[in-house]
Amino acid sequence: MMTPDANSIVAPDFLTLTVGIVVYFVGVIVTRRVEFLRSYNIPEPVTGGFLAALALWALHAVFGLTIDFEMITRDRLLVIFFAAVGLNARLSDLLAGGRALIVLCVMTTIFVFLQNVVGVLGVSLFGLPSAAGVIMGSIALVGGHGTTIAWAPAIAAEHGFPAAIETGTAVATLGLIVASVLGGPVAKFLIERGSLISGTAMVDAKGIARVADDPPIDKASFMYALLMINIAVIFGYLMHALITAMGVRLPLFVPCLIMGIALSNTVPLLFPRLPWPARTPALALISDYALSAFLAMSLMSMQLWTLAEIAGPLLVVVAMQAVVAVTFILLVLFPLLGRDYQAAVLSAGFTGLSLGATPTAIASMTAVTKHYGPSPNAFIILPLVSAFFVDIINVIAIKTFLSFV
Repeated sequence: MMTPDANSIVAPDFLTLTVGIVVYFVGVIVTRRVEFLRSYNIPEPVTGGFLAALALWALHAVFGLTIDFEMITRDRLLVIFFAAVGLNARLSDLLAGGRALIVLCVMTTIFVFLQNVVGVLGVSLFGLPSAAGVIMGSIALVGGHGTTIAWAPAIAAEHGFPAAIETGTAVATLGLIVASVLGGPVAKFLIERGSLISGTAMVDAKGIARVADDPPIDKASFMYALLMINIAVIFGYLMHALITAMGVRLPLFVPCLIMGIALSNTVPLLFPRLPWPARTPALALISDYALSAFLAMSLMSMQLWTLAEIAGPLLVVVAMQAVVAVTFILLVLFPLLGRDYQAAVLSAGFTGLSLGATPTAIASMTAVTKHYGPSPNAFIILPLVSAFFVDIINVIAIKTFLSFV
């Protein structure tokens, strides 16, 4: 669909989804043929999405054409994915991972403030105002595009940095790329250095046989899993409306995750004869599809030419942030999490959380666990930290730093 600007095209939502699926398969083909991508657990939708973004950059450079995408289905897929994660959750597993949850919360708090220190120091090398360092710190990286859009106008108006929104958007975009590339290699280094093994695979060797003996996915199991996901999403929407009316702002996927957890830990107890889709092949298939399509669409829509316009300071500061993040993970976070397999998987996720976004973190952890073995608690712990905790701490950190600049 052409926009009033003759050099801009907006792809309608259905076409966006279709292109996203094609982009995913491009990533599958390329990943299968490139040993580096397989060895370092780079997710297929990340590979395909980044290649598509490069192609769109070339199209923009040669023909001056900009392609934007409607993202209605993409946002729905994120909600479906987290509802499925919730349906897979067992409260007993989550309670067993309580220490890791507390450690991750504390370390995230420290890192958010550290990220702003690095940002302020980085922009000082280029004579930029200190507020630009906060934009290139936790606003754009831990916060992402949404936090950037929320804070950038005030920074542009009150702190002498008129390019705040353009810089923040570019840093958030570059952070997604860096997080997608680093998460897998960080986990690979930790797992192979320590010869770490998935605790689930070690303790329950028969579980592998049971998974292999599960009946193939049929229409009934698939539709039943989808029905339970939809019910969790409906309750999540209702909960989100109630929370919003109370003046609390949370991403929609958070209440959907919570309702999935609530349903999965109450319905089987109340109705023990009712089959439940938790940890079934059908639910795993739906979850994988939702996340893969979401990531492919998100990454293919990045307008990489916006990065080139402010490449100097941006690349230096983001490189500094990436080095600090990886160092923090290797020397502080991983040891405090216990140096075990789950700690390595959470380290991959923290790379995405600290530099990119929650879906990027989940994709990195998914690629790692597919390669080395399951770590179910990690997929509950990290979204809880990123959803409930990070935004609150980030607001405190942003206000603290801006009060001194």
